[in-house]
Amino acid sequence: MIESILYGFQVAFTPENLFFAFIGVLAGTIIGMLPGLGPISAIAIMIPLSYGMSPASALILMAGVYYGAVFGGSTSSILLNAPGISGTVATAFDGYPMAKQGKAGKALAIAAISSFAGGTISVVALMLVAPYMAKLAITFGPTEYFALMLLGLTAISSLSEGSTNKALISATIGLMVATVGIDQQTGTQRFTFGNPGLLEGIDFLIIALGLFALSEVCQLIISRNENTLKGKEAVGSLKLEKHELKEMAGPISRHSVLGFILGVLPGAGATIASFLSYISEKRLSKDPSSFGKGNIKGLAAPETSNNAATSGAFVPLLTLGIPGSGTTAVLLGALLVVGVQPGPLMLQDHPDVFWGVIASMYIGNLFLLVLNLPLIPILAKILYIPKQLLIALIIVFCMIGVYAVSFNAFHLYLLVGFGVLGYVLKMFKFPAPPFILAFILGGMMEQSFRQAMTISNGSYGVFFQSNITIGLLIVSFISLVLPSILGLRKKEKNAQFDKVKKQA
Repeated sequence: MIESILYGFQVAFTPENLFFAFIGVLAGTIIGMLPGLGPISAIAIMIPLSYGMSPASALILMAGVYYGAVFGGSTSSILLNAPGISGTVATAFDGYPMAKQGKAGKALAIAAISSFAGGTISVVALMLVAPYMAKLAITFGPTEYFALMLLGLTAISSLSEGSTNKALISATIGLMVATVGIDQQTGTQRFTFGNPGLLEGIDFLIIALGLFALSEVCQLIISRNENTLKGKEAVGSLKLEKHELKEMAGPISRHSVLGFILGVLPGAGATIASFLSYISEKRLSKDPSSFGKGNIKGLAAPETSNNAATSGAFVPLLTLGIPGSGTTAVLLGALLVVGVQPGPLMLQDHPDVFWGVIASMYIGNLFLLVLNLPLIPILAKILYIPKQLLIALIIVFCMIGVYAVSFNAFHLYLLVGFGVLGYVLKMFKFPAPPFILAFILGGMMEQSFRQAMTISNGSYGVFFQSNITIGLLIVSFISLVLPSILGLRKKEKNAQFDKVKKQA
């Protein structure tokens, strides 16, 4: 273990990778501060830059963007009460009241220190847990992989915000799009409609940029709000007292562990981790009424948890090749683009990527602490970017990125089409992460299912011969059914409450 992590630091400390780690966390911090542009859009935009780079450098860059966006998203939450990403929504509950009380500097310092601690502690856990997960994953066969990918789909669908049915519909559309092109096993054309531009299928980059980046552009264009974002000019002092640091210690220690565990679980991620941490900390508090009014623990808990969850999300991604969230699904696609297949053999085939990325997270967290303490007043000025300039930059970058890959004008039409589709999904509150995850997993699920059917001569009984497969299928079924049951119970309780209220 020690030799491996030292090798990882040897990879991460090269001038090239130090530069990419810094650029990644800086870009992630800036994008995380801009409400509406989350880590998924940021990573999708970064994918064209990874062409020609070594796999280790490419993943170090995009991983830095990922946890940098979660780290930086707290700035707009605290200053504007406008979360830069969904994972920092809970940060605004107590961060914004502190800013209104003239404690914006302290709130930003608490967020930065909590994020640094949560990210660093979870990286240690990642270093210790990931190799054992990889050894376990080697025992997985086609049935185990199919059941595991099914679990990833059902979990992210059931844990998405809003209607579970809409999440499942979104995932189904993603699976349908994944079947477009020539079937690799039989060589037959599927859903190409005679268009040669669809023979090779639809490129992941087109969907990622269209569904996330261009959909945000559509929303900005159609929005009637012409006002540009304005942050608070006076950030204030960043100094924290000793009693305030002691008050932060408990939430940081508790929610670093909780956030990491929730990050490992498929479908959970930073958003759910931050909300659960905030709720649990409020229940543990002796003065729960102070939450929502500028409570230090109410700010430290979600900021620790959401950053710990980002490191936890790398465990299933690197060791099993299974993304647990929409953002890690985009990272999976980016790895495939640079020629790396995440999974059990990654430790053997690409140790430089595996250990280099883990080591770079230590360095990246230090960079983030430097950026988010003394440079916060400067970075906050990013919130003044005019909407028109932001729209133009995103459109140009997306068009250049897609065209530079294939030099095919038809792909630009596809890009615009998926941008409109992303906006329509958002308008009708259909979550996009299940779509992108289903598209990524669709091909692998189909391949694993076919391999299992070939091994068993077409018998479905092969899925009930492994205890791991049976366990994963049961958990998938529970994750699919449980939200519906809880929703029905909630409706019944609300109906009973309304009935009692009318009688009273």
